[in-house]
Amino acid sequence: MIVYSADWVLPIEGAPIPCGAVAVEGDRIVAVGNADDLEGDRRHFGDCAILPGFVNAHTHLEYSVYAGFGDGLADFGEWIATHVTRKRRLDWADHLAIARLGAAECLATGVSTVGDCSFRGAAAVAAAESGLRATVYLEVFGRGPDDVLRQFDDLHALVANAFDARVRLGVSPHAPYSVTPAAYRACAGLALPMATHLSESASELAYLRNGGGPWRGLSFLVPPLGLSGANMLEREGLLGAGLLAAHCTKLQPDEIALLGARSVGVAHCPRSNAMLGSGAAPVAELLAAGARVGLGTDGVSSAPSLDFFEEMRAALYVARNRLGTPDAMTAAQALELATLGSARALGLEDEIGSLCPGKKADLVVVSLEGSPFLPWEDPIVAVVLGGAPARVSRTIVDGATRYARGGFEWHELRQEAAAARARMLASG
Repeated sequence: MIVYSADWVLPIEGAPIPCGAVAVEGDRIVAVGNADDLEGDRRHFGDCAILPGFVNAHTHLEYSVYAGFGDGLADFGEWIATHVTRKRRLDWADHLAIARLGAAECLATGVSTVGDCSFRGAAAVAAAESGLRATVYLEVFGRGPDDVLRQFDDLHALVANAFDARVRLGVSPHAPYSVTPAAYRACAGLALPMATHLSESASELAYLRNGGGPWRGLSFLVPPLGLSGANMLEREGLLGAGLLAAHCTKLQPDEIALLGARSVGVAHCPRSNAMLGSGAAPVAELLAAGARVGLGTDGVSSAPSLDFFEEMRAALYVARNRLGTPDAMTAAQALELATLGSARALGLEDEIGSLCPGKKADLVVVSLEGSPFLPWEDPIVAVVLGGAPARVSRTIVDGATRYARGGFEWHELRQEAAAARARMLASG
């Protein structure tokens, strides 16, 4: 048995433990408590806090070198079109090189689990190779049920060997503007975890309701619904605890109530939505309604990085600014969104997201050495406001160290991913 100890242990489900420790046997946590009370092979981390591995509920690992593409374009649809054009210039090896870099960067920022919407399936291979826990939602587009199922089968066949108990298979009908209701029903018929992009922009809603707005004529659109995406999913009986809805920045009060009543998972992506001028998810209202809200970075296509500490801080800033009060979201609430909240959104709260005996041994050790937050006053505030990827000492998944500071061959990972980015830019 290995006992990891530090100045503080932050269990999430329970108060912070000073001079705390987490005992791990195999891939499970067997005890959490005061370090003096736990026997085993001790690994102590000074000036550090131990907490659950972060859970990034919405990623696109295959977009991890897309930073800055189309920044500042006036409309969300034009931005998407730019990305669709450029990513079609890549081959399988390019997608895999980019996803490998994304998986490594997640582990280096303390993320132990992702919910990834995968365009080519490369995210599954990258997660399997790196030791990252993942639900990989293979992404499909189009009008016909047979067509989207064929897309799914083709992607699955390409990466089927990557899926196991740690890398879970899911399906992602992309969005209500790019997938028909009949195709959504076909995806639901696979009886897999399902993710979709939902209510992400005003232009999306204008198109869905009456075919109007600046999106008219874009090539990737399916016919307008005459209603919002959330109401279409309710009409089709597809809202439920097995669904993860990313973004949700433009919900009406009745839609918030629906997502809550159906226990839908919501991935809040504050930096991505702010960068695109898409608004902010009504997190407080969704939580009050009963939705399972977690935190996601989205892809580096819109967010500037996979830095999960910056995402926690952005969630806190956005909530306080939106509601006009500093207690709109506390550091503890931001940390819960990033751990147990995201685990709930992915339907994995029984296995990950908090430090409890019996749960998976997914841990992150965060150092505050040399920071302005020492000596400790509030360890949660210190981690949320003072943490950074450079302060991650270790990321552990299933009881195994998947990242130790300085432990990746970053030069090779970045060189191969940068070459793929160059190919996207080569034709303008």
